[in-house]
Amino acid sequence: MGKKTLIYIIIGWCLLTIIKYYFIPYFIAFLLWALLSFTFLGFAITQVLKIVWEWKSLAKLRIIKFLVFSILFYLTFNQSPFNRLIEKADWSIQYKRRMAIVDKVKSGELNPNGNHNNGLCKLPYEFPVVSHGGNDILIGKSSDSEELIVKFWIFRNFFEAPSIYFVYTTNEKKINELEERVARDPKNNWRIEENWYRTFGE
Repeated sequence: MGKKTLIYIIIGWCLLTIIKYYFIPYFIAFLLWALLSFTFLGFAITQVLKIVWEWKSLAKLRIIKFLVFSILFYLTFNQSPFNRLIEKADWSIQYKRRMAIVDKVKSGELNPNGNHNNGLCKLPYEFPVVSHGGNDILIGKSSDSEELIVKFWIFRNFFEAPSIYFVYTTNEKKINELEERVARDPKNNWRIEENWYRTFGE
């Protein structure tokens, strides 16, 4: 395995992580996480054994391989730092698109259109998607006021498992609830700007 192969592995890992952020559902993402974690750990251990075995004639490339596989193992096993980086970039790049969607909800141009009357609104599937897991959003409107809640999935989980959202709301009760959530768990929940929150476990 030469330097070019290592570069391809790093580029492939970065691309796969971005694809996972936008498209891959939880159960596949978990299997992928386990597979890559064990693979990179195995490669790192192999390189350690080879470093010990070849100590007297140790090549610089061997150490580079060990460092690359160790770092990729750490970043795969502990996904938070890289995912947060993608999340921040995604928020900045797609802010105007999300605000345009919110404006359409406000004007009544976009409304829930799912089959189960649960607030789900299926958006046209365009890349990059603004909401993980199918480009759907959740809409909550108050019948007697202009207050609304619009949720964009950052990571869409299944069944009762917690999901992660960008939430836009003008609903005072919801804002108070989200502020309490931020105070209780600021590591996973925070206010991004006026009316916008990032939440975990909604």
